[in-house]
Amino acid sequence: MAEIQKIAVLVSGGGTNLQALIDAQARGALGCGKISLVVASKPGVYALERAAAAGIEGRVLARKDFDSIAAYSAAMRDLLVGEGIRLVVLAGFMTILDEQLFEAFPYRIVNVHPALIPSFCGKGFYGLHVHEAALAKGVKVSGATVHFVTPECDAGPIILQKAVEVHEEDTPESLQLRIMREAEWKILPEAVRLFCDGRLEVRDNKVYKKS
Repeated sequence: MAEIQKIAVLVSGGGTNLQALIDAQARGALGCGKISLVVASKPGVYALERAAAAGIEGRVLARKDFDSIAAYSAAMRDLLVGEGIRLVVLAGFMTILDEQLFEAFPYRIVNVHPALIPSFCGKGFYGLHVHEAALAKGVKVSGATVHFVTPECDAGPIILQKAVEVHEEDTPESLQLRIMREAEWKILPEAVRLFCDGRLEVRDNKVYKKS
C-alpha cells in the first residue's frame, strides 16, 4: 500500500477551498493524500469549524503574535516540519511568508489563484480585486490556476488551469462564485491528488504529469 502523504492546509477565512479538499478526501479523491492539519493565521475563522467538523486537527498560528514576517515564517516552518507534513496547501491564506518556508518545502507548497496566470496575478491581485480587474478589461474567459509557490508572488510553475466563461452581466461577486464552483473546487483537489500520488515533476520551471 502506498505511503500516506500528510497535508497541511493554511487558511485565513471561511475555508471554501478547504471544504472542497475535505469533500474530495471524503470521497477518496485525494489519492495517497490525507489532510492532517489546518493552520489559521488568526483565531475564530470559520475554516477552523470546517476542520473540526471533519475531525481534522486545527491550530492557530496568529500573525499578530510575531513581530516580523521572518519570525512568523520560521514558526510556521517549524510547526509544519515538526508535524511531518509532505504538502502545504495555501487555501485563502492571506499572510505573507518568506523564503524560510519555501526552502523547507521546495515544490511542496501549492496555491490556487482565481485567474488564468499570467493574467491578473501578482501583488495586489487577490480576492475580488482579481475579478474586478478581469471585468474591467472585458475578458471573455477567466478561470483558476493551481501552481507551486515560490518566493516571487504567483510566479511558480503551473500545475493545472481551468477556464470559465465570463458573462456580460457578471459582477465581481458572481464571477468569483462561478470560478470557485467550476474551476477552483475541481482543480485544487486534482492537483493535490497528482502530487500525493507522485505524478508531478518540475523541469525548467514547468510541471509535467507522469503516467
